[in-house]
Amino acid sequence: MQVAATGLTHRFGDAAPLFADVSFSLLPNNVYALTGPSGSGKSTLLSILAGWTEPTGGTVDRDGIQSTAWVFQNPHGVPGRTAEDHLALPLLARGMLHAEARAEARRRLARVGLTAVASAPFHQLSGGEAQRLMLARGMAAVPDLLLVDEPTAQLDATSSDAVNQALSTLAEDGTIVVVATHDARTRDACTAAIDLAAH
Repeated sequence: MQVAATGLTHRFGDAAPLFADVSFSLLPNNVYALTGPSGSGKSTLLSILAGWTEPTGGTVDRDGIQSTAWVFQNPHGVPGRTAEDHLALPLLARGMLHAEARAEARRRLARVGLTAVASAPFHQLSGGEAQRLMLARGMAAVPDLLLVDEPTAQLDATSSDAVNQALSTLAEDGTIVVVATHDARTRDACTAAIDLAAH
């Protein structure tokens, strides 16, 4: 399983390209930082990798990619549902029995440092806790490809550090993870980087 991009170029209308001639290969068990200044096309490239946007030029080969999940910049959840509920739902959807799903949800919450808030409703979570919950929920769906858009953009330094630590755990489940970020600490938490500033 891999995602291979060759010569990717994208522009809107007659504007200058956001990026040009970008090539890379993405493999499982890696977390890739997609970096570059604002306006360099990070979110657009995520959309291309997801198959939502066709590039102006170049190709993307998604060999063996059957499912894709996306974690957006602003966490969205059901206000009255607990953190554990949010994680158990995709596990139940995969066919797990209720008790098994609850146990697995708690295990996954522990991996991202959320054991203490497992029973807390979503509306009581801090920004960093909510973002870590979204990462864990994205992985609970067991996607082949997980795309994460600016996960620390709205967070203070302490919350950002907790999210970055959670990101570093995501390379263990056979998923390809791509994180668009402008944060150097987030980049350093990943296993490799693709810098759009160079294109």
